[in-house]
Amino acid sequence: MAYLQITLAVNDSDRAAAAAVYAQYKQPFLDTITGAQSKELLIRDEDVQVMHGFDTVANAQAYLASELFTTDVVGGLSPFLQREPEVRIYDAA
Repeated sequence: MAYLQITLAVNDSDRAAAAAVYAQYKQPFLDTITGAQSKELLIRDEDVQVMHGFDTVANAQAYLASELFTTDVVGGLSPFLQREPEVRIYDAA
C-alpha cells in the first residue's frame, strides 16, 4: 500500500468550492486511475489535505502525471490555492 498526500492552503471562504472539486473527481479517480484504492478529504484549521491510497508507489507517482490530475484536478483547484501544494508519497511498511 502507498499513500499520496497533497496538502493545500485554501482560505476558509474557498473551502466549499475546493471540496466540490474533490467531490467531482473522486469517483473518476477511483474508476480510472491504475492502482487507486481510496481518496479522502481531511480538513484542519490550517489547511486541507487529500489522502490518496494506491497499491504501489509507482502508481501514486504515475497519477501525478495523469491528465485527470494535471488538467482536471489542478485546473479546478488552482483558483483557490494560496500557495503551491505540498506533495508527499509514502510507502506503507
